[in-house]
Amino acid sequence: MRTVWTMGFVAAAALSFCLPDFIVFRFTQAAIWSIALVGLVMLCGVSGQFSFAQAALFGIGGYGAAILGTHTSLSTYWGMALAPVLGFVAGYGLGRVAGRHNLWTQALVTYAFAIAFPQLLRWRPIEQWTGGVQGLYLDFPTPPIDALSNDRWAFLMVLSLLAVGLWLAHNLIDSRAGRAMKAARDQDLAAAAQGIKVSQVRATASGIAGAYLALAGCLSAYQFGFVGPTTYNFALSVQMLFGLVVGGMYSLSGAILGGLFLQFFPDVTAGLGKGLSALLYAVLLIAAMVAMPDGVAGALSRLAARIKLRRP
Repeated sequence: MRTVWTMGFVAAAALSFCLPDFIVFRFTQAAIWSIALVGLVMLCGVSGQFSFAQAALFGIGGYGAAILGTHTSLSTYWGMALAPVLGFVAGYGLGRVAGRHNLWTQALVTYAFAIAFPQLLRWRPIEQWTGGVQGLYLDFPTPPIDALSNDRWAFLMVLSLLAVGLWLAHNLIDSRAGRAMKAARDQDLAAAAQGIKVSQVRATASGIAGAYLALAGCLSAYQFGFVGPTTYNFALSVQMLFGLVVGGMYSLSGAILGGLFLQFFPDVTAGLGKGLSALLYAVLLIAAMVAMPDGVAGALSRLAARIKLRRP
């Protein structure tokens, strides 16, 4: 299976040299979505929590990179190192508060965080750092080879980070910590009886998700060259949840499918006009949730299992 994944990433990297820059740009954004959804798979699928705070964590990574590039002389690449640290700290702190409660309380706490974050960015005492309502502009990391365009270098960089992120997440899920997360998800009382510190495990899962989301936010900020309070609104959190549910929240491959869905599915409905496209988008989402409760990844997995059973 790892060989198939490796071949797929190598093929994607090679294909980027055969496509025009604007197509490569869109696939880069799909890969960024996938990195963010890997974090949500760890949070919602593996540890069984619920969150609306993903837009705020996404924004923490973007603003961390923008503030670093605007107010310091450090290289732009340092933003990719800073963003996961900030995301983990914020996610862990949020998990310590929300993780010890039920799903309804988790939804309310993370919703409050998501709503407060854009307002915090406009707060006057820190406006000089965040840019207030005007936001901040930041430069794209300089490609190491002059022959590489910014779009192609961005794709290769994001694709590499996605591959590393998937590898780390896969190993974590199969580790002792991953089994503890699943135990806390399936039956928290039984897990606590076995000596698992459920609140600690959930907070750690929330921190890991925050690191992935913040890294994705940093990469997205690099790609668009701008961060602003209105970028990280509540609708962005809901949009990520749609991608997670459609792709499949219990599978890392679902994160990739969800990223492609978030980037390219709106193009399918855009040709129907503004009103009808939104209606079709909503109808297809509801149909997908009913027909494929485990997402596209789960449906494909079941189909592959049936085909395997029918073979002589």
